[in-house]
Amino acid sequence: MSAPPPDRLRPLSELDAPACAGVEGVLFDVDDTVTKDGRLERVAYDALWALRDAGLRLVAVTGRPLGWVDVLARHWPVDLAIGENGAGWVWREGERFREGYFDDAPTRERQRATLEDIAAAVAAELPVARPASDQRARRCDLAFDVGEEVQLEPDEVAALVAIIEGHGARTTVSSVHCHAVPGAWDKAAGAARAIPAALGMPLEPAAWLFVGDSGNDEAAFARFPLSAAVANLKREALREAFPRFLARGGHGAGFAEIAEHLLRERAP
Repeated sequence: MSAPPPDRLRPLSELDAPACAGVEGVLFDVDDTVTKDGRLERVAYDALWALRDAGLRLVAVTGRPLGWVDVLARHWPVDLAIGENGAGWVWREGERFREGYFDDAPTRERQRATLEDIAAAVAAELPVARPASDQRARRCDLAFDVGEEVQLEPDEVAALVAIIEGHGARTTVSSVHCHAVPGAWDKAAGAARAIPAALGMPLEPAAWLFVGDSGNDEAAFARFPLSAAVANLKREALREAFPRFLARGGHGAGFAEIAEHLLRERAP
């Protein structure tokens, strides 16, 4: 199923019962998908519990640090939490918590040197770009604040991307951060490795609904035939892949709307 152009996103009402009946789990972004102004919205948290109570698998996949993902895996009603846009993941196994990484330890050590070079270059060439306030909790990527505590202009974001890519790393831009990605991971690739490793099941894209809102969700919009966005979708951040369906509500309210629709259409 090819993605529709951004001006032809289908209303959530067109996500029909047969498609919903085949959904076994929901993957979801965190920032501006279940949160608003940096806070988890109550309606979204209630929706997560409703999905879990219905027997669906839940996987959070976020650009936030792996240090934060430790907390999500422990305290949210999720089966798995993937952080730093697919670089690593955490899950509960009985009473113990496990972690996994997209790349092995020697590769991560080499990637760390690349990130140090990028940090130095950005500090020298574009001092207006500052590391994200959550950088100290990161293990595999380097994030710069572009819309959380600091608002960078589009030309400044473009200059930041050019510096990062000039050092051989990839970039992905969310609603709050610009990430320097020194490996081959993204949200879709990370999920493809994390779900079999953590949940002991192959990833069948057609059996999952992905929900997101921004540019760092593009790989997942492309990978999963069923994808939806909340109304605050950052369309300008998407280049090639777009969600199939669009909620009327934004942020956590939009996520709750999507969850309610999915559960209603699945009902016998």
